[in-house]
Amino acid sequence: MTLGNILVWIVVGLIAGLLANAVVRGTRVGFLGAIIVGIIGAFIGGWLFGVAHIGFMTGIVGEIIKATVGAIIFLVILRFL
Repeated sequence: MTLGNILVWIVVGLIAGLLANAVVRGTRVGFLGAIIVGIIGAFIGGWLFGVAHIGFMTGIVGEIIKATVGAIIFLVILRFL
């Protein structure tokens, strides 16, 4: 794992976390929380899309979409708990 990979994870996590935070009302996670929620969402989204055999986009845009979907699911679960 290189420094470039880590920076991409952080940027994708930040974008996905901020988008998910905007979609799911009633949750305020902050800047660092958005990064963490986005990275966790990337794991959830990647797993979910892999299990469902859905591969619609490649590249950074596809990863942001997957991470955002996963982050939304994660925030909804956190909101219910």
